[in-house]
Amino acid sequence: MGTQAGISISQFPAQGSLKGQRVAVSFNGLKGEIEGVVLRDDREEPFRTIIHLDDGRTLLGTECRYRPI
Repeated sequence: MGTQAGISISQFPAQGSLKGQRVAVSFNGLKGEIEGVVLRDDREEPFRTIIHLDDGRTLLGTECRYRPI
């Protein structure tokens, strides 16, 4: 476990417009998509996007391709 500057009990990165939005996710150019919801869409350091898929998995935006639906 570690720490990240800008994230604390009273600080959190500003969030982008995708936070809370539904997205369609695909993997490695494979056909088919699965839907999910963006839990986190950082607009500043550390610039992380986290998506919770409808099948229960949670992944980083860097691990897939996604688009708003």
